[in-house]
Amino acid sequence: MIQNTGISENILDLVGNTPLIKLNKITKDVPGNFYVKYEGFNPGHSMKDRIALHIIEEAERQGILKEGSTIIETTSGNTGFSIALVSIIKGYKCILAVNSKASSGKINMLKAMGAKVYVCPAHAKADDPRSYYSVAKRLHEETANSVYINQYFNQLNSEAHYLSTGPEIWNQTNGELTHIVAASGTGGTISGVSKYVKEQNPNVKVLGVDAFGSILKKFHETGEFDKDEIYPYRIEGLGKNLIPSATNFELIDVFEKVTDEAAAHKARELAITEGLFTGYTSGAVVQAALQYAEKGYFDENSKVVLILPDHGSRYMEKIYSDDWMKEQGFFDSQTEEAPAVEYIK
Repeated sequence: MIQNTGISENILDLVGNTPLIKLNKITKDVPGNFYVKYEGFNPGHSMKDRIALHIIEEAERQGILKEGSTIIETTSGNTGFSIALVSIIKGYKCILAVNSKASSGKINMLKAMGAKVYVCPAHAKADDPRSYYSVAKRLHEETANSVYINQYFNQLNSEAHYLSTGPEIWNQTNGELTHIVAASGTGGTISGVSKYVKEQNPNVKVLGVDAFGSILKKFHETGEFDKDEIYPYRIEGLGKNLIPSATNFELIDVFEKVTDEAAAHKARELAITEGLFTGYTSGAVVQAALQYAEKGYFDENSKVVLILPDHGSRYMEKIYSDDWMKEQGFFDSQTEEAPAVEYIK
């Protein structure tokens, strides 16, 4: 009989309890102490493992998911991978409608995890029949014994982070944090974490991160859905062209927008200065934190937690590809040069 208590029953036992890591170099000229919640340590390499597991297990408890059920979801990649991972262990089929901004590497990973994938045009409006929202709804209607997760409008999304990510951050900082910097896409992470932390200390400031081309920042400030704010952008999993009900805007103190280019460079800088290999949105979060610092949000007593959503391995064909960076023109206006590679013959 195996006695080692460190053995997990299955890979889902490893979801959550991710590390909090101090930044030392990239924030050295900024007042305060900065820590990153590195969600790439989840078994599916992103924080979406938390919501996939929580939503699916809640659906099981309610009897919504049954033997032979098919789980359907919209995703930019990470949520889909997490749902596919949970589906494998629990024995469900998985169908995913994916935003075309997802790299081919992400799509191949979803297929490798047994998911059936529909790739939908990123530029399509939410109510367009070709959008990944509309496609997922259609597939749900056409597929017997299916469940549509619908993370953008599912309150279990934020509840997952209220029950796990928020308490983890609070305990890891001994309740001494002063600020949280988090990206907002579906809004589940920032809303759930904010709800928990502000219940412990309402003075903690929650600083949101949005993308240029997204409507979230202006909607937060004015309550107006401004279609003129919407245009194509490259960052995956950040910002939106609709208002997700999973986002509780009242719990977010302020939003800051970041550019595609700055976010890409910051992710690359994070890798070579801190050894943290993270995704595109993580670069956006760090960039936003530095922009907040420039605006005077922090002082020497600040203890700031940055939530970094995923691992850099998902972006090898994008921000970590020198060719892709050049194609976007991202090396033109930055001092960063592509590292040289020499081939010995």
